[in-house]
Amino acid sequence: MRAVLVGAGLTKVDEHWDKGLTELMAEASLQALDSAGVSTVDAVYVSNAFGQILQEQSNIGAYVAEELGMRGVAASRFEAGGASGLVAVIAAVAAVSSGLYKSVLVVGGEKMSEATSEDYVSLLTTEEPAETVASLGVTQLAEAALLYKEYLKRNRLEHEDVAYFSVLSHEHSQTAPHAQYQFKITLDNVVNSPIVADPIRRLETTAPADGAAAVIITSRETALKTDGYKAVVSGIGAATDYPSALDREDPLWLSSLSLASQRALEMAGRKVSELDFLEVHDSYSLLSPLSLEAIGLAEAGEPCHLARKGWWTLSGEVPVNTFGGLKGRGNPVGASGLYALVESYLQLTGRAGKNQVDHAKVGMVTSMAGLGSLSAAAVVEEWV
Repeated sequence: MRAVLVGAGLTKVDEHWDKGLTELMAEASLQALDSAGVSTVDAVYVSNAFGQILQEQSNIGAYVAEELGMRGVAASRFEAGGASGLVAVIAAVAAVSSGLYKSVLVVGGEKMSEATSEDYVSLLTTEEPAETVASLGVTQLAEAALLYKEYLKRNRLEHEDVAYFSVLSHEHSQTAPHAQYQFKITLDNVVNSPIVADPIRRLETTAPADGAAAVIITSRETALKTDGYKAVVSGIGAATDYPSALDREDPLWLSSLSLASQRALEMAGRKVSELDFLEVHDSYSLLSPLSLEAIGLAEAGEPCHLARKGWWTLSGEVPVNTFGGLKGRGNPVGASGLYALVESYLQLTGRAGKNQVDHAKVGMVTSMAGLGSLSAAAVVEEWV
């Protein structure tokens, strides 16, 4: 399997009051088409988590195709919570690898500025089991807080040890032109920000955001006919777990992410030690160390100690969330996995600007729904 990225586009993550959801998706899509040097594709795959609720719009794939002036193409919408973007990418990779299509436009978008803070928390909680968790008034935020407390206790860590991952995210996002939050924060800023669910502070979570990101995925044969920058999707993987972390044998072990990343690495013929950079799903600061442990880069509690040593910085051993991740770059939920993929594409083609990782040849993008009920991963490599 050798699917190829031949073009990409993205909008700045922000509050786009003057643009609708399909307009944002069309903007990112046109950038991707232009960078690939093509005007049309065989199929349009749209990833979106909350448009059916916030914009009261279903069948979004067809509307994005219409916005792009494409008629006769196949079009679908993919919804898998925070993992929507990578799930759509996995489907596109399978489609071009099987020969079903020669080229697929995958575009993710979300327009969440119209939601209140209360709406935002409620929307994220829809990723949790409605009958057994949400109906009892337990939000995803509250569930994450319980895991956070257990993580600190089990690993004998201080709050600052986990909160430092937010500082790291902003360290990277300050130089990312498309990031929602282009500024540094200090550890004092984080731990003294308002509590949203003890011990989680406001600066350890994401906020409502608008944005769209897109990639063009083609077969290798089709890619050879294009003139744009190229990168290879060499491995993909996805896996599920009990929807509620509280039902799992070990609530602090992201088994879905462990399986998804293993599957992607095995398909790519790579080892975790070969990764030059990594993009993880950090909608809460706690998910950064949990993800690094599940992927196999560190033992329990160790990611926090390594973070203080600069291990995950742009110049560190394994740069993580090179444009700030969900925390710094922003989290337009249905598009977040695609933003990470576009950022990886920029790294592999040497166009990441001030966020460039030296000698970036192999990277991995991961994403998840909720607190690990579904995880997806993709290994991406330089074109050779």
